[in-house]
Amino acid sequence: MAQNAAIYKVELSVSDMDRHYYDTHKLTVAKHPSETDERLMVRIVAFALNAHEHLEMTKGLSTDDEPDIWQKSLSGELDVWVALGLPSEKLMRQSCGKADKVVVYPYGGRTAEMWWDKIKNSSSRFENLQVTSFSEKDTTELAKLASRTMKLQVNIQDGEVMVSVGDSIVYVTPLKWKTAA
Repeated sequence: MAQNAAIYKVELSVSDMDRHYYDTHKLTVAKHPSETDERLMVRIVAFALNAHEHLEMTKGLSTDDEPDIWQKSLSGELDVWVALGLPSEKLMRQSCGKADKVVVYPYGGRTAEMWWDKIKNSSSRFENLQVTSFSEKDTTELAKLASRTMKLQVNIQDGEVMVSVGDSIVYVTPLKWKTAA
């Protein structure tokens, strides 16, 4: 019998001093049975880094032709496409053709670095592509914060991210491997 997704209730307060964005999002996040706590938390931090009133989680792992997070305009066009992990060059090319801005968040330490070494030259032609990596140490610490009901506070300043749940705080330093034009 197939396992069902676990439902996580997240109250995400974002204070992004870099973009002057301050809001609280009440998210219901479905965690796919094959998804790890690490990936779930990376997805939530990626949401915070791109927070906008029209940003939303998608079906994610259960749908191949959708990103993990997207932002659509009022007329239905894709403004922002956010993907996690190590997408293929083909998927990145297709994503860059569908959305105004594509943000990829690779993670996983050396595996992510090897992926980027392989793909960075061919990705340089995509002006609307941004690639921002998370260190394995940071994502491992984030995974420890995961629980079925979370009140997260995410503060972003000078590119640094502080994620807190209760008394637990994790500092994340995203590394920009490629910046969108």
